Amino acid sequence: MELVGILVIIVGFALKLDTIAVVVASGLTTGLVAHMSIGDILNTLGEAFVTNRTTCLFMLTVPIIGLCERYGLKVKAIMLIKKASSLSTGILLSGYTFIREATIAMGVTLGGHPQFVRPLVSPMAEGAAVAKYGELDQEDIDKIRAYSAASDNIGNFYAQNVFMANAGILLIVSTLDGLGIKVDSLELAKYAIPVAIIAFVLWVAQNIMLDRKLKKKYSARSNVGGAK
Repeated sequence: MELVGILVIIVGFALKLDTIAVVVASGLTTGLVAHMSIGDILNTLGEAFVTNRTTCLFMLTVPIIGLCERYGLKVKAIMLIKKASSLSTGILLSGYTFIREATIAMGVTLGGHPQFVRPLVSPMAEGAAVAKYGELDQEDIDKIRAYSAASDNIGNFYAQNVFMANAGILLIVSTLDGLGIKVDSLELAKYAIPVAIIAFVLWVAQNIMLDRKLKKKYSARSNVGGAK
């Protein structure tokens, strides 16, 4: 019967009810079925919240990003990029991927999509294209945003295991150790270095192709407009 709380969560999520309310209701239901007093239930919920309070920090990113954009962070980023006329979208995204790989390889996280890509990298990449070609089609804006997100994903995913204390490396070491296979985390990290380099080179090539496609498309459009 104590598993009835899981049923409450399934039903609540299926009905798309408020997530926090569903989780609290599940906790209360489980506690009551387990013959716990209201005081004990609230004490357990409070201890769980305090123990895992750091997991709630992500909720701060949404209002912070909103405030930054409200006071012109996105506009200022675009203005800054427009001044660097030689900087293309592909070069900017390749540079960000390099920084992302270098920092994550040292165990430093920049924040990822909510804190870095959405408010800064994506607007700067769009601004670089606007500075070169003027108004962009929505299709190309969406593509640049997708490339901005991919730049972070590639840098993070393929270089994270270069850091020997990364959770992925530690998981591999502990799993193999449990199977009686002794491995060194430093050796595993060394094997991740060429993977990170190859991923970066391939991503730079794809960014170069993006620049060429944008140049070909908007240069042809400009020529047609000039001919008219």
